[in-house]
Formats: sequence, C-alpha cells, structure tokens
Amino acid sequence: METLRKLYICCNQKIFESSDSKHLICKLKKFIYGLKQVSRQWYKKFDQVISSFGFKENTVDQCIYHKVNGSKFILLVLYVDDILLANSDIGLLHETKRFLSNKFEMKDLGNASFVLGIQIHRDRSRGILGLSQTAYIDKVLSRFGMKDCALGDTPIAKGDKFSLLQCPRNEVEKQEMDKIPYASAVGSLMYAQVCTRLDIAYIVGMLGRYLSNP
Repeated sequence: METLRKLYICCNQKIFESSDSKHLICKLKKFIYGLKQVSRQWYKKFDQVISSFGFKENTVDQCIYHKVNGSKFILLVLYVDDILLANSDIGLLHETKRFLSNKFEMKDLGNASFVLGIQIHRDRSRGILGLSQTAYIDKVLSRFGMKDCALGDTPIAKGDKFSLLQCPRNEVEKQEMDKIPYASAVGSLMYAQVCTRLDIAYIVGMLGRYLSNP
C-alpha cells in the first residue's frame, strides 16, 4: 500500500504504553482503516495490480474491468473489497484467481448467489443468467407495513395522474405528510428499479418529481 503523503499523528494507545511513553504520540507511516483517503488508496492499489495482469478499465464504470484473450474473455466487478468474476473460459478464471490470491489475502466463496441484495439465478443447460430482488422487495414491503398488500397487474393504473395540486398546501397538511417516509420509500424503489425492475422506471420517475414536497 502506498505510504502517506500527509503527516498524521494519533494518541498513543494503551497497548503501546510503556514507562516512558506518557507524552509520546504515534506517527502513521501507512494507511489504516478510518482515514478518509483509505478507499481511494485501495482503489488505486487494486487498479495498479489488476492492470498489470492485462485487465482494462471500463470507460463508463471504473469498478468494472475486462480482459480478452482471443475468443476468451473475463469480466471483473469490484465493490469495495468484494470481487465478482464472470468468464467464458474456466482456465482464464482459475488463472485470474491464482493471480489475485498471490497479490491479496483472499477467500474464494465459489459461485455467487447473492450480492448487494440481488439474487443470481443460473440455468447452464439453457444458457440463462437471471437476477431478482425478491428478498429485498419483501424486506422493503415489511419495512413500510405493506407485507400483506395485494399484487397489481401494472405499476400504475390507467388514468392515474399526479400533479402539484396534490401536494400539501398548508402547514397542517405538511406536518401530516412529514409522518410518512415518502422519500425513503421512493429511494427504496429506485434501487430496485436500477438493479432489476426496469418495468417500474416510469412510475418511480413520476414519484421522484415530488420528493421535495410530497
């Protein structure tokens, strides 16, 4: 890990105390958890290591990398210190795992089944890879007291309209609306929409227009 470019000092901890350490402080030489630069330095270190192995950074999302070897390819997704790998060749996969294991302390958890609240479904015989958020959506429904709600055929009923005229227009109405976690509910829907539920994008976009004054 890269050494510190700024001077950081911290109070001497009890585990380092000795008879002559009462008025001493510690000078940090390398990054430790808790410093605001840690995540940036970790990304720079990982980028340097993985790039040396022939991986190229995605131009849109810098936490996605790819490596192509003829007709073979492998994708790497980095989320903090968790790594997802998707590949077309098992040999390239094992080669990448061995390289990363030699560079970092790692634990291979095998085939991914859940990541960030998203369930991964595979049907290798049919060549299908699917994503769902059933557990996440059930948790959201439970949080907002809608666990036993009825299913709808569409995200929005025909004829439903929203306008500023429906927003609170006086202090009493605003105080009543403050009791409803509108922004939190819309935010939860946005996460589902971005990840797996593209079908609710239109209605979530409409609801998002009224976050400042629901």
